[in-house]
Amino acid sequence: MTDLPKFTVPSLTPEEGRTVADALQGRLHALNDLALTLKHIHWNVVGPHFISVHEMIDPQVDAVRLMVDAIAERIATLGVPPQGTPGALVAARTWDDYSIGRAGAIEHLGALDVVYQGVIGDHRAAAEAVEDIDDVTNDLLVGHLHELELFHWFVRAHLESAGGSLSTDGESTEKGSAAQAEEGARTGTE
Repeated sequence: MTDLPKFTVPSLTPEEGRTVADALQGRLHALNDLALTLKHIHWNVVGPHFISVHEMIDPQVDAVRLMVDAIAERIATLGVPPQGTPGALVAARTWDDYSIGRAGAIEHLGALDVVYQGVIGDHRAAAEAVEDIDDVTNDLLVGHLHELELFHWFVRAHLESAGGSLSTDGESTEKGSAAQAEEGARTGTE
């Protein structure tokens, strides 16, 4: 924890405001990274499912950018300056850069399945961390979870068989999930 804010929202102490802002800063970095990753996928997706994935991604980018803005403004409201520069993001992130370049739609969706799992899991943890401190911030994060989980479902719908099995089941890396999704699509076992 760095310096305490000189002010924060009514009913929170400066220490609580700083704690909540620190939790939000991690989410700000993750969502900025997600928006860039989604745009990267939008530009680099190819193959038979190109147009459906290409057009599915842009509304997700727009929604995630709105989440970024809401989080940055909440951090500022708490009396802490939000850090939104690329250098701050790279220095603070605990995850690797997105690992798939130009690739088929199903490969990107397989990798994106892993990305969304990480973002959603960390977002849920942040919501739980602030739950007993700040209802407003908790509500903001829970609202974001609704949209993030919906977008994840959109991705998984492309990876799911009629029987409900995911072609990416059991994979925890982007490249592994991408390869498994592509193999499932190729062999018809998705």
